[in-house]
Amino acid sequence: MPNIEEILKRAKPRQKSVWICVAGDLLSEVDRLERELREVGEGWSPDSLASCDPREKIAKRIKTVREAMKKAEVEFVFRSIGDRAWSDLVAAHPPKKQGPGGQQLAWDPDTFPRALVSASAVDPVMTPEQLDELFEVLNEGQRSEMFDCAYAVNTEATSIPFSVTASGILSSLTDGK
Repeated sequence: MPNIEEILKRAKPRQKSVWICVAGDLLSEVDRLERELREVGEGWSPDSLASCDPREKIAKRIKTVREAMKKAEVEFVFRSIGDRAWSDLVAAHPPKKQGPGGQQLAWDPDTFPRALVSASAVDPVMTPEQLDELFEVLNEGQRSEMFDCAYAVNTEATSIPFSVTASGILSSLTDGK
């Protein structure tokens, strides 16, 4: 039978990460190059055996920009803030209005998400002011990813994740025994 003192010694707050590409200009470069690739691909045909396919140069440039985007990704790590801090945070951001269809919201949708992201962020640690500055650069989708991660780390049950990729790699390694 488990001993609660031993469980308490082993217990750690849940953590979860999200990766955000902070170089928004690179995405537009990929979009532009992919369009250029489509346009060249529609009408290009070699006029001699010595002709070089212009799509190769564009494809290499796309690969380079995508690699730069990967390098511009930043990991944001969130940790559960705990029961009391969660309750206090929700109480500090009461809803000012009802949700769609007259449903009662649990918190203020304008202030709570930023407060939760700031309170849950552990790497990098962010003050509310720094988060506001970051959110001025990120788009709504990126801000939502950060909130969703902070919300999940505080509300979702923890289970051992199953990775299809890792499982497939492991089984292919052990099948050869």
